Amino acid sequence: MLGNFKYSNPTKLYFGEDSLSSLREELGNYGPTVLLTYGGGSIKRNGIYEQVTAILGEAGKHVVELSGVMPNPTAEKLREGAELARTCGADLILAVGGGSTIDYAKGVSVAAHYGGNAWETFYKHQQDPAPDARILPIGAVLTMVGTGSEMNGGSVITNHAEGLKIGKVFDERVMPRFAILNPRFTMTLPRYQMVAGIFDIMSHLLEQYFSGEDDNTSDYLNEGLQRSLIAASRKAVTNPDDYEARSNIMWTATWALNTLLKCAKLQDWMVHMIGQAIGAHTDATHGMTLAAVSIPYYHHICRYGLPKFARWAQAVWGVRPEGKTEERIAFDGIDALEGWMREIGVVLSSSELGVTEENIEAIADSTLLLPTGYHHLTREEVIDILRDSL
Repeated sequence: MLGNFKYSNPTKLYFGEDSLSSLREELGNYGPTVLLTYGGGSIKRNGIYEQVTAILGEAGKHVVELSGVMPNPTAEKLREGAELARTCGADLILAVGGGSTIDYAKGVSVAAHYGGNAWETFYKHQQDPAPDARILPIGAVLTMVGTGSEMNGGSVITNHAEGLKIGKVFDERVMPRFAILNPRFTMTLPRYQMVAGIFDIMSHLLEQYFSGEDDNTSDYLNEGLQRSLIAASRKAVTNPDDYEARSNIMWTATWALNTLLKCAKLQDWMVHMIGQAIGAHTDATHGMTLAAVSIPYYHHICRYGLPKFARWAQAVWGVRPEGKTEERIAFDGIDALEGWMREIGVVLSSSELGVTEENIEAIADSTLLLPTGYHHLTREEVIDILRDSL
């Protein structure tokens, strides 16, 4: 382990089939007004809304609803939520849904009492809330896995007018105070959303894995989580009602991005930067945008981090090294990744998501170029990767 780091995670997790019952005890820690935020209404159709509101009613809470959170929450929706949270005097924001809903709740928690332009300050200019800022507490009831938003400070907001989709990683003040993880809740998702979430998890693991060459404990943990995800995903796509598989996927998603694996790591995150730029222009499902560009991206950067790619091929995918060059081993690993992606059924072509030759340059212009990973991309290289992804 090289370098210095701080590790702290204040989120309390409740996991399992009976985890929602813990919401009762958590509500006692907060004031009377709860801002309940959720998406397009699927939680009403599957019964989760009724379960949550029943508990809120038993606790005597005044519930104000903020519905209609879209899969890629917008700057306009953020302003709407911040105003509602402020005017209703919310004591707690309870986000019921997947990563987008929880991401959105974080933005609202910071923006409600800020007074300025939250999009410009916190997302576009990446500033942090002031030390004395009033930040509303958040709780989460997770219904879709993938982002790890239930146990981190990440929040992604889209501004269609500016063609930007930007993530801000807030400090631990913005992390959910508690999160309820019932694997049964994830079984209500359509298959497309399930596999998109599975690939989002894998992408989080890879973004943190492909950096540095030191003997790092974080990488051994990461390899184990990748193997667990691969095994569980194969069971889940065969039988979506396999509780053990779905519970393992849910738990892996949380640990993939709850700040543990990044310790002593430089990290990469360029797949996410390109994928988010695609999302800003097409509104495509986040996990699928990552899937569409991952193979072209890793083909492009593999030669810059060859030893790590070769290690990964053997440790995660079981590639046999006998009689092969390091480069061949590494590319066999990328081939194995692509084979698994085809097996679970994610999108492998960005053209399926609305990317065309005509909008590639605009997407490249919306891609934030990070000085991270094994190679620092140029705009021209992003265009090449996007073109290869079509």
